[in-house]
Amino acid sequence: MRRLLTRIWGGLTLSTAQLRHHRLRLGLAIVGVALAVLAVTLLAGAGIGVLETGTQQFESADRDLWVTAGETRITSAGGGGFENSLYDSRSVAAEMEAHDGVRNAAPLAFETVYVATSPDAEFRTIVATGVPGSGASVTITDGESLSGDPHYAGGTYDGERTNEILIDEETARQLDVGVGDTLYVGGSLASARNNEMTVVGISPTFEQLLGTPTITVPLSELHAVTGETVFEPATFITITLEDDADAEAVQRDLEASYPEYEIRTNQEQLEAVLQEQVLVLAAAGTLVVLAIGAGIALTLTLLSLVVAQQRKTLAALRAIGLSPLVTSVAVIWQGVTIGLLGGLLGLALTPPAVALLNRLGGAVVGFDDLVRTATWVSLAGLLIAVGIGTLAAAIAGWRVGRTPVLEDL
Repeated sequence: MRRLLTRIWGGLTLSTAQLRHHRLRLGLAIVGVALAVLAVTLLAGAGIGVLETGTQQFESADRDLWVTAGETRITSAGGGGFENSLYDSRSVAAEMEAHDGVRNAAPLAFETVYVATSPDAEFRTIVATGVPGSGASVTITDGESLSGDPHYAGGTYDGERTNEILIDEETARQLDVGVGDTLYVGGSLASARNNEMTVVGISPTFEQLLGTPTITVPLSELHAVTGETVFEPATFITITLEDDADAEAVQRDLEASYPEYEIRTNQEQLEAVLQEQVLVLAAAGTLVVLAIGAGIALTLTLLSLVVAQQRKTLAALRAIGLSPLVTSVAVIWQGVTIGLLGGLLGLALTPPAVALLNRLGGAVVGFDDLVRTATWVSLAGLLIAVGIGTLAAAIAGWRVGRTPVLEDL
């Protein structure tokens, strides 16, 4: 037993000496393992973020049920949004609001409109959200909320228009406008040039839901500027229940009363939105699998190369009588050391890398925190670095030990 411990200690001493002597190789190996860990944490984090972002956007809307007419299709027109397929939405919402257990039923419409800072400026397309009333569920970060929707006037559309508009921070930045400034908005260029609206507040609500810059206006005024006052289309009717209401019971009752509509919970509505986006879900899952596979492959290859570079040195040590156990312990300890140091470096670099990617993601696709770290992802990265690194070094060391000495000299 004492002899065995002596050989193990000799292997550790030899490994430490080699690592000290080849500091450049040690540093490069640690950086390589750190990059493998980053591949795991960042790619897996991106996959997790894609899967979780949609759920959180629907939950943040603070609604209990979502009513749609058939499939909820995503459209790429004007930068993104949903198709409006629920017609006569005002009347349907009023009927549902009278149902037991329902506190509020509000139609939401998403339309692509033209927006500019003056009639002579260049118009750009942007998604406009129409909300009934003052949009009480809309979060305001600067300025005020919409004052109401008097233009609807019981369906006559002859009430006074507020000409109020909410914008998000990205829209404010792109158009260089703020609270109190004027925008020209319309469903066509002709109507936009003649429809002046005033920015009354800044709101991130629908930008967070859609992942694209948006403006928010009273629903009746959106229908008026897009020529949709006859059919009153909406994408959703969102339902908020009373505090003591049984959501499943209300959902069943509404489904029985309105069989022509789909009535879903937040999770069910998210799944319906993504039904036709199978590639998005597949890509998210693939990123997680690819991240782990890439990390394992990189670590295996790297540690195998580190050991391969020492074949002649190890063969020479064996030629002068050094025990194969000593050389094997030396190689394995290198794998443990490089894997542990590289894994810790990779985990240390993960937070700033995630922050950078999220900043880029927010600027490109409009979603914040699209790359998300999780404890199990960090542990998986460290496990791959140490576990696979050690395994790779052990296998490479075993192969070196079985190779005839003269073959490597």
